[in-house]
Amino acid sequence: MQKKAALVRSTVPLALAGLLLAGCSAGEQSPEPADSDATLRVNFGQFPENWSPGQEMEGGPLRIPYETLLAPAVDGEPQPFLATEYELTDEAITLTLRDDVTFHDGEPFNAEAVATNVEFVKNSATAYAGPLQAIESVDVVDEFTVRLNLVAPTPSIANTLTTRVLPIGSPAAIEDGSIAQTPVGTSPWAYDEEQSVLGTRMIFSEFEDYWGETPGFANIELVAIEEAESVAAALTSGEIDVSDVEPDVLPRFEGTSIETLQYPAIRNNLFFFDRGPGGVFEDVELRQAVCTAINVQQLAEIESDILAAKQHFAEGEVGYNPDITGYPHDLDEAQDLYAEAGSPSVQLDMVAAPYNAQQIEIFMTQASELGDFNVSVQTLPPPQYNSEWNSGRYALGLSSNDESTPFEWYSAWFAADAPGNPAGVESDELRAAADAAIAAGSSEEADALWAEVTKIIADEALTCAHARGLETLAWNTETVSGVDAPDELWEPKLVNFRELTPAQ
Repeated sequence: MQKKAALVRSTVPLALAGLLLAGCSAGEQSPEPADSDATLRVNFGQFPENWSPGQEMEGGPLRIPYETLLAPAVDGEPQPFLATEYELTDEAITLTLRDDVTFHDGEPFNAEAVATNVEFVKNSATAYAGPLQAIESVDVVDEFTVRLNLVAPTPSIANTLTTRVLPIGSPAAIEDGSIAQTPVGTSPWAYDEEQSVLGTRMIFSEFEDYWGETPGFANIELVAIEEAESVAAALTSGEIDVSDVEPDVLPRFEGTSIETLQYPAIRNNLFFFDRGPGGVFEDVELRQAVCTAINVQQLAEIESDILAAKQHFAEGEVGYNPDITGYPHDLDEAQDLYAEAGSPSVQLDMVAAPYNAQQIEIFMTQASELGDFNVSVQTLPPPQYNSEWNSGRYALGLSSNDESTPFEWYSAWFAADAPGNPAGVESDELRAAADAAIAAGSSEEADALWAEVTKIIADEALTCAHARGLETLAWNTETVSGVDAPDELWEPKLVNFRELTPAQ
């Protein structure tokens, strides 16, 4: 079973990273609106480059205009949201949909709309196509019943439908392509293009035909302040209500009305993309050499909000394997493995974003100690980085990956047809292990079989250098209340928008 992320609260700010806010967890009552004209002013740092369902964007901004079919509850079990109930078998998941939902553009929410979204995310070049490869086909049973037929038993599919894998967008906006720049969902807040200023602020106004309870803030103003000192100044001056913060500005909040909350939200690791025949990282010894040369603990000593880890899954999650030892830093061993790989001359380019550039530079500097191994790191704006780092243009990549089940993780990055596996290669051993785990469905044997899959991924050094990041949110207690850690696991920049109310 998954474990809910631990929470650390402080009246003195804690540490780094991103921000934003999320959708309502099922079963929770939305607060009574304190002010029908209230506007929540939120800093994100940058705006998504593409608002289409399935694209790489933080869970916070995504959940301003969009909602999901199911929602996570405190115990981690999927609960109704846009779907009122669901039935999961080894062959399919059948969802009964709400019959009172309308998209912001007036389009009806129904089974056809769900089918359009599933097929768009699954069959397009989207960041989250991988997890939806478990769906073989979609049947529109009737207007408000949809059946997702599964390729094989997929016990994680209900959990997938609670995540940013499948936000539900207007089918009309998807079909004409306008959704890429103009998000159209079903949430309490509709994008207001007339009031928004391109590249400066995005206004999401109250959607009067919303199907659910009215949230505490009728409107959301999303801004993009990137520089850390400017963010701190905007918070303390009352220009914005909530934002992410970085460690070097934390002293500025002492003695002010700014409060902070920290939770584990990011897990990232290094991927070897070019590992096909003739690829730079075809040789497992070279991949193992790079993994052994990298010292994640050194990064953790520099960045206080980073924790070193040996594997993707945390203890208590399905997929965790206690036998995975990771790749403890040992330069002598790394150089021996490099020699076994033939001491190849490696000259590569790699991209980073401002928020992970230092991590990538540290790791690549460590890897350069192998020998003739040189990686040039270019820092890109976040939207461009999000669309390019795992596109296949680069042999190496590092970013967050929030898949919370081993099926999703395998399907997204390591299966031969995974979107995150541009080389399209997969060992016979890994394929056989994954096939066995998938066939086991939700049986008692499934957990052990998935643990074997993650062990093979580790042994083959398909990924390594696991790090976990702590998210810190800061808010002005004089203007907003109700900020809490999200129920969504391993998603940065989340707060439940619907629970927030103007401070009294």
